[in-house]
Amino acid sequence: MKIVDRFLAPASPTARLRLGLSLLESGRFKDGVAQISRAAQGGLPDAQFHLGQCYLDGTGVPESITEAVRWMTAAAEGEHAEAQFKLALLCMRGDTGMAEQRSSLTDELAFDRADERKQSDPVSAILWARRASANDSREGQALLGYILTAGPNALRDEAEGERWYMASARAGCPQGHLGLGLLRLRKQTPEDTALAVAEIEKAAAAGLGDALFLLGALTHAGIGVPRSAERAVELYARAAEGGIVAAQTSLGLALLNGDGVERNPILGETWLRRAGLAGDAHAAALVGHLHARGGDLAPNFAEAALWLERAAKAGYAGAARTLSQLYQVGLGGAQDPDRAAHWLREAANLGSEVSQVDLGNLILAGEGAPGDDVRTRHWFERGARQGNLAAAFNFGICLSHGIGGGYDEAQAALWLRKAAEEMPIAQFWYGRMIAEGRGVVGDAVEGRTWIARAAEGGVAEAQAMLGEMMVNGRGGPVDRVQAFHLFERAAESGHVGAIYALAAMLDGGYGLKPDFPRALSLFRAAAEAGHADAQLAAGRYLARGLTGSKDEAEARRWFEAARGQGVREAAAELEQLDQISFPKRDDSGAAFFAA
Repeated sequence: MKIVDRFLAPASPTARLRLGLSLLESGRFKDGVAQISRAAQGGLPDAQFHLGQCYLDGTGVPESITEAVRWMTAAAEGEHAEAQFKLALLCMRGDTGMAEQRSSLTDELAFDRADERKQSDPVSAILWARRASANDSREGQALLGYILTAGPNALRDEAEGERWYMASARAGCPQGHLGLGLLRLRKQTPEDTALAVAEIEKAAAAGLGDALFLLGALTHAGIGVPRSAERAVELYARAAEGGIVAAQTSLGLALLNGDGVERNPILGETWLRRAGLAGDAHAAALVGHLHARGGDLAPNFAEAALWLERAAKAGYAGAARTLSQLYQVGLGGAQDPDRAAHWLREAANLGSEVSQVDLGNLILAGEGAPGDDVRTRHWFERGARQGNLAAAFNFGICLSHGIGGGYDEAQAALWLRKAAEEMPIAQFWYGRMIAEGRGVVGDAVEGRTWIARAAEGGVAEAQAMLGEMMVNGRGGPVDRVQAFHLFERAAESGHVGAIYALAAMLDGGYGLKPDFPRALSLFRAAAEAGHADAQLAAGRYLARGLTGSKDEAEARRWFEAARGQGVREAAAELEQLDQISFPKRDDSGAAFFAA
């Protein structure tokens, strides 16, 4: 500190600034800020800039974006190039908008940062970046290049952006070299890729963290440089130590997988944890998965849930889906269907298509929360109109079942027809609608053709329905042998109706050799799955001893189950049991088969 500054400070803002900066360097932060503040109030742009920076960093004063923006703006209006650049950067980050929402430091201190929602202001940013560039700010020129090449479409001018990047790079600015490299990478020609790598290497040599990470990624992939996982890890490590979150994630993954470095799951988890705490949703999700599945780390489901929830709240759909599955099966604790449904809904809201389908199935089963059906229908309609065939199928189901809106079977048939080009399940539903004349002119022959395609594609429902059509000769010739094989295929997939149909055909009367023991076994299997007619049939077999011995207690149980589902014949069978009088079996088997 110059002795003269102590004497001149009361009269000279410049001297006050020098004194204040000297005090900051010596660790006397409050005294230093007091001097800088006096100089800033005296209208000195350089002092205003430094005071704004103190408020940004929380040096000697409470951190305050409101005060930082106020003083940076004052300095920028005074043509302070560094303040203009910094203000442009704050606008791009959305900090200036948050400052406007809080009119005073008191308001800001009372504000809950957890509820903060930033909104970028690229229009203001480009204005300040232009002023900074005109005042020869190298960083301002690089930022202007970025806005012009990667900002909103309305502001883009790639040729001008490239010129500003080049100006910044010529002045030796690492950000200018990096921006120029990124711009040339887009062109994807060998020449441009070589030029891009040269620029990125210059930025990395200057220690720019983003450039180190990008060079690591290029090296790992062998783009423009020889492929080397080992060299990539070295670059990731340097960038990670410098606080580059993406590099921390990449380094963590490399350590987990032993990719270019000795495998070290513990250290890998540590780097992923750092990246997750810094806001990388993917890294947080990876930490959650590590603790959920165990292996290298002991399973810790409480820890897994914490990290997965962090990732889900940051917008990572896969983490929300995994959370739903954890709560559904109750790993590490009791099942929690409500939380499972909540996180399934969140995953669907975040765009997970498989979760949207699962939520749709919940709604079809009569579950789900109010409003789920409307949201689900909207997701599927949007995806269908964008050409997604899975969404087209699901939207068709919504229309045919009235999920989230009115019924429209004609429109349902149109969307199912689109999806049927590639999706066997859509072929089944479309064929069924044609066969039943729902939304289209009924045509059993065409319907059977579509259902046959779906059956060949492995859809159990289609195999069962095609088998029924072949038994009864609907839409084509009778072929009970082929029908039996179709029922067997569907039954192997757990289709309860097909299991019942197999049992009915084995009971006799369909041109096949009867096999009563196997028929009873199949009737029992279908009965256990809740098939009402199978419960009646199993009860009759056991009550009459059709396989050699009677079991009145089990027969009564099945008759009561069937009666509980509204099967009238079951009540009569129970009366006969009470009377210990059983009629003869009907050898036609017709009573058992429901077409």
